[in-house]
Amino acid sequence: MRDLEELKQSLRVFVAERDWEQFHSPKNLAMALSVEAAELVELFQWLTEAESAAPDADRRRRAAEELADVLVYLVRIADRLDIDLLQAAGRKLESNAVKYPAERVRGQARKYDEY
Repeated sequence: MRDLEELKQSLRVFVAERDWEQFHSPKNLAMALSVEAAELVELFQWLTEAESAAPDADRRRRAAEELADVLVYLVRIADRLDIDLLQAAGRKLESNAVKYPAERVRGQARKYDEY
């Protein structure tokens, strides 16, 4: 895959070939996304910071699979809701730059309403 648009089109074909569109409501896709995100979290549960930063080959492979699942469901939800993910992410980054000015939050993990 080269970009999100190509992935979105490939997913549309995949879903259509299986007649799964009927199951891909935003609600169902959001729930599936949540499950896949939880499976990703589970891979790192109980690891130390150092262990999580340097996973072995098997854990890294499994993380790649779960990340792919998360991405697939995210792209499907955005497609169903006609949301341009890259545009939305750009707007969110701009908003976060205002909420979290670098000169005020550098080196801190506080939420914007805590400073």
